[in-house]
Amino acid sequence: MRIKTVPEDFWVEEILKVKPREKGPYALYRLEKRNLTTLEAAGRLSARLGLPPSALAFPALKDKRAVAIQHGTAKTGGKALPKEIEAPGLKAALLGFLPRPLSPKDLLGNRFIVTLRDLAAEELPALRERALLIFRQGFPNYFDLQRFGSFSPRLGFPGKLLLLGRWEEVLRAYLSEPLLGDPPAVLRFKKFAREHWGDWKTLKVAAPKGNIRSVLTFLCDHPWDFKRAANLITPRILSLWLSAYQSFLWNRVASAVLRELLPGSAELPHTFGTLTAPCYPMPEGLPEKLQGLEIPLPHAKALSPAGELLRSAFDQVFSAEGLSPKDLRARGLRKTFLSRGSRFLWVIPQKAEILGDEADELFPGQRKLILTFFLPPGSYATLLLRLLGRHFGAETSRS
Repeated sequence: MRIKTVPEDFWVEEILKVKPREKGPYALYRLEKRNLTTLEAAGRLSARLGLPPSALAFPALKDKRAVAIQHGTAKTGGKALPKEIEAPGLKAALLGFLPRPLSPKDLLGNRFIVTLRDLAAEELPALRERALLIFRQGFPNYFDLQRFGSFSPRLGFPGKLLLLGRWEEVLRAYLSEPLLGDPPAVLRFKKFAREHWGDWKTLKVAAPKGNIRSVLTFLCDHPWDFKRAANLITPRILSLWLSAYQSFLWNRVASAVLRELLPGSAELPHTFGTLTAPCYPMPEGLPEKLQGLEIPLPHAKALSPAGELLRSAFDQVFSAEGLSPKDLRARGLRKTFLSRGSRFLWVIPQKAEILGDEADELFPGQRKLILTFFLPPGSYATLLLRLLGRHFGAETSRS
């Protein structure tokens, strides 16, 4: 089974709660992007609008290898903005205006149409049955790999380094160490930075314009003040780093909870270790019970979660990570904090159906299966597909 053989195989549309107005300080754009990350699309949009990236706000990140329709706002500053924009891999249309930038609370959810390819005809009956079971009974609401683009193979999560106050390593993550989501231009500069680490003047000359150069300018005058230099990193990036590590911790806690609640479970391979997965079919009534459970996002105000099971899960994860509760206070950071709130443990897809199967034009002699479903904000269709493929011992992606 293959997914995302071409971007059109993974189509996602973001659905908003808010309605645009005729006037307002923030322009609301509808973007259609193909084979771009949200950050890459935002960069191309800001360039076309003639606005700094800080003037744009996107409430969610969407897959790169996909056709994704999402929304963003641009602070106009009284400037007249174009109604339509085209750039490589990107189309944008002005829908109207809002009194404030978009935020995650403005999202109703996402609608997906997914094409599974390279299927043998004899696979289809079991695959259809499996899909219908997942549609009806749901799946764990883990954060999936798209959330973890800031992971460093050598340093781990920069968000953890921030919490522990390991400031030089934070700067290395920003300036010289490859992260999973780094684009090619950033990777080229980071290679140069690794070779000239500590020679801040040389790095400043080679650095791209923007925040990286600002951080290096500070280091030229204060070469050992890594803490203050780290605090000069764009707050949006620091927030993404903290959010990625917080999501990793949440996944581990949720996995430990499910290990105790599921009558039978399997291991789901993940980039950062295995996670608990259900064995389908599940007992009737259990999915609805799981769907009603929430787990706090790990932060300083959720250090003593209610319930023995949840406290035990938090303790296990903290011990494995070598953390103490006080580490979640993000001491030493001036403008960035861990998010508060909670996340549902389980998600059941809505408006889910199998649209049909057809001959696969990309893999002669094989079939393709087309699925559609709706998920709430923050839930990952790729995780659903990962579970669907894992049951049959197949790869979910060979792109």
